[in-house]
Amino acid sequence: MELDRLDRDIIGALVEDARTTYADIGHQVGLSASAVKRRVDRLREAGAITGFSARVAPQALGWTTEAYVELFCQGKTKPSDIGLAVAKFPEVVGAATITGEADALLHIRATDVRHVERVIERLAAESFVVRTKSVIVLSRLVDEVIPVRNGSHVQG
Repeated sequence: MELDRLDRDIIGALVEDARTTYADIGHQVGLSASAVKRRVDRLREAGAITGFSARVAPQALGWTTEAYVELFCQGKTKPSDIGLAVAKFPEVVGAATITGEADALLHIRATDVRHVERVIERLAAESFVVRTKSVIVLSRLVDEVIPVRNGSHVQG
C-alpha cells in the first residue's frame, strides 16, 4: 500500500498519541473527523496500522533487567521455527534473524539476573539451539525513536 502525505501525517499523529480524537487529527491535517476515520479504517484494513496499544514502562511490571541473547542453531533451522519457539516466552520482547555467526538475536526483559538466567536455560533447552551468548544491559543510552512525518521524530 502506497501512503500519501495525509496518511503519513495521520499515522504520525497516532504514533504521538493513539488516544487523539479523529477531530483533533483532522484539525492537524486539514480533514474532517469522518474523513480521518475513513482513512484510519482503510489503513487498518490494508495492514499499515496493525493495532493500538498502551505502552507500559517495564519497571512498572517489575521487569527491571534486560539482556540480549544470541541463538546459535543447528543445521538449517528455519527462521519461522525459531520465531514460533521463542514467541512462547513472555520475557522475549523482541527477536530477529541477524547477520554474523549467530542465527538470531533476542531481546529479553526480566525481573532480575536470576530470571534472565532461567529464561536462557529454557531457551538453550530448545531442540534446535546449539548454544547461546548473552549480554546484560547496564543502562539505556538511547530509547526507541520512531520516524514520522517529514523527517521529524517521536521518542518512545
